[in-house]
Amino acid sequence: MKLLQYVVDAFTSERFKGNSAAVVSLTDWLPPPLMQAIAMENNLSETAFLVQSADGRYDIRWFSPFKEIDFCGHATLASAHVLFQSGAPSPITFRAPAVGELPVVKLPDGRMEMSFPNRRPLPVDEVPKALREGLPVAPVVVLRNAQAWFAVFENEAQVRDLRPDFKRLAELGPLDVTVTAPGVSCDFVSRYFWPANGGEEDPVTGSIHAGLAPYWADRLGKNTLVAVQVSSRTGTLHCRVEGERVHVSGAAVQFLRGEIEV
Repeated sequence: MKLLQYVVDAFTSERFKGNSAAVVSLTDWLPPPLMQAIAMENNLSETAFLVQSADGRYDIRWFSPFKEIDFCGHATLASAHVLFQSGAPSPITFRAPAVGELPVVKLPDGRMEMSFPNRRPLPVDEVPKALREGLPVAPVVVLRNAQAWFAVFENEAQVRDLRPDFKRLAELGPLDVTVTAPGVSCDFVSRYFWPANGGEEDPVTGSIHAGLAPYWADRLGKNTLVAVQVSSRTGTLHCRVEGERVHVSGAAVQFLRGEIEV
């Protein structure tokens, strides 16, 4: 069987920046072990698989090289980019069991804006030992939501310079870890570590901004924010918090279009 596959760099307008995702459109779902094998072969943060339903919406599933993922923002952005480039009208609506419907609108400046459920993190009474020992610098605040632990630091330099113990952080699975701080030239910065679910560090993580944006909106007293994920590839995310929805937008650029054989 031959399948058309795209690779798109998300949350960037420059190739080789942002976060790469593979996108495969299907008429029917492949067996999950085969989708997992394709994702492992691609060895990207995520491979997204799409099936369009009769109502025009797209069911979407995301696979890291390790496992199926409940929610992935950058691969959703990549998928929207592929569909818009193919002539699909705006908005596009994706759906997935863990997060419901995910509408994506193409903005006049070319960015694509995704609508996520608000996943505001909450403070915790006790910080796990694996988190304390996995981060070489103690955060000033620790929170969590259904996806990850949030470690808040005083400044951007601490986030950029952090060298975590990934073996200790892997013990926190299935939860991942995001570290964040006020930004120097943006509202806030972050990094994302997920050794239990996809790899040591994710280049740019759209989904975690459904939690980061509400936290920083409350702290900074503003609902529109610009965020930078300061991984080695970096990516820029424009966030807007509106009640129970968090809108995250960014650019994307295609790197590859080709056939895979399975």
